[in-house]
Amino acid sequence: MVISAIADRITRSVDAVGETLSAPFSDPVIRLGVTGLSRAGKTVFITSLVANLMDRGRMPQLSAAANGAIRTAYLQPQPDDTLPRFAYEDHLARITASEPRWPDGTHTISELRLSLRVQPTGLLSGFSGPRTVHLDIVDYPGEWLLDLGLLDQDFATWSAAAIARAPERPEGDAFLAELATIDPAADLDEGQATALARRFTSHLKAAREAGFSDCSPGRFLLPGDLAGSPVLTFAPLPDSSSPRGSLAREFARRFESYKRNVVRPFFRDHFSKIDRQIVLVDVLGAIHAGPRAVEDLRQAMADILGAFRPGRNAFLSRIFQGKRVEKILFAATKADHLHHTQHGKLTAITEALLREARDRADFAGAQTAAMSIAALRTTVEETVDHRDGPLDVVRGRLLGSGKQAAFYPGLLPRDPAHLLSPARAGDADWQDAGYEVMNFAPAPLTLRPGDGPPHIRLDKAAEFLIGDKL
Repeated sequence: MVISAIADRITRSVDAVGETLSAPFSDPVIRLGVTGLSRAGKTVFITSLVANLMDRGRMPQLSAAANGAIRTAYLQPQPDDTLPRFAYEDHLARITASEPRWPDGTHTISELRLSLRVQPTGLLSGFSGPRTVHLDIVDYPGEWLLDLGLLDQDFATWSAAAIARAPERPEGDAFLAELATIDPAADLDEGQATALARRFTSHLKAAREAGFSDCSPGRFLLPGDLAGSPVLTFAPLPDSSSPRGSLAREFARRFESYKRNVVRPFFRDHFSKIDRQIVLVDVLGAIHAGPRAVEDLRQAMADILGAFRPGRNAFLSRIFQGKRVEKILFAATKADHLHHTQHGKLTAITEALLREARDRADFAGAQTAAMSIAALRTTVEETVDHRDGPLDVVRGRLLGSGKQAAFYPGLLPRDPAHLLSPARAGDADWQDAGYEVMNFAPAPLTLRPGDGPPHIRLDKAAEFLIGDKL
């Protein structure tokens, strides 16, 4: 174990040296990681970002687009032949069809390379021609990112935490009831092990559907080709100090195998090579799910930040320590579900919700920001008459029926503490307010030549993430 860890560090150091020394003689590359938890909108974000970088009519807050520095943008073969290609064309076809549909969500890692031909600006711009900047977008499930926190835990520590939070989550009581019938010290019975692992997986899936964020191990939710394998056939146990050949000893071994064979390769091969990162957060969905979901999201995002290696990509630090994430954007999605008068409140709540996570990154030297965005705008704003006076609402097509409906989600508080305090206290529901979430379908689009899909602050997000490199 120790030898393999040392070998991994040596390999990464050699790769970093090679990248750093060859960088001045090749086109610059920005590796942008895009992640978020389920239904945060990763696929739509990437599709809309690429479309709006290729047709930049709706990108006035991206300086290089506004001043004409970006001459053209085009897709190229990605540098990693071993990764699936992000299906940009298929996803774009879905959201721009005459009857638009949401694309399928992220189930595995994928990559896409967008190359931008950029004319340098400034005093020396007249002496240099256009250069090419490659944007490599890496899409990966947020559930996998949460797994990185397992690397610092042993089986007993993880088990205690998973069992402790089960009673407050859907199907947690059913899992605990089955767990109570298990003797961890008994000899391993594969049928019993499989049944317990399935019950635990059902509990994780139900918790995710209910709006909870930390539902690790992530591959239990998105198993891919690992479905049914021993590395995904374990569950938390109340006591792991049992004899060789017991259920507890085998589950502890499989937990370590999961970290070694699933989590570490993801960190080594993909995550550790990212230099810019956006974390998409469904804050509105968590608020709708209640205080406990909000607190779970806060803790999950703090844990996610712990997986990053933030700081500046200085020459020597890249040689000896590998890449560090320079910029991290926390983006509250679905801003189009709110009237623009509430966007500032949503951003303030996001900043407060992620305060602990942001402080860790800022302290380490990374530049961070929080904002409210909608990668694809699905609604229009209206003001309607209400018994208490004018009410600012949004109107859009309902998912499923396609009918038009006006929606008011509730008034977000000006002080984020009005949400975070009951969340930290563990309240079961909001005492003095109600918040709703509407599922909107994509709106049919009629795009003018040169315009990408409509959005809210996608250009501002792009300026923060990559503007300095253009």
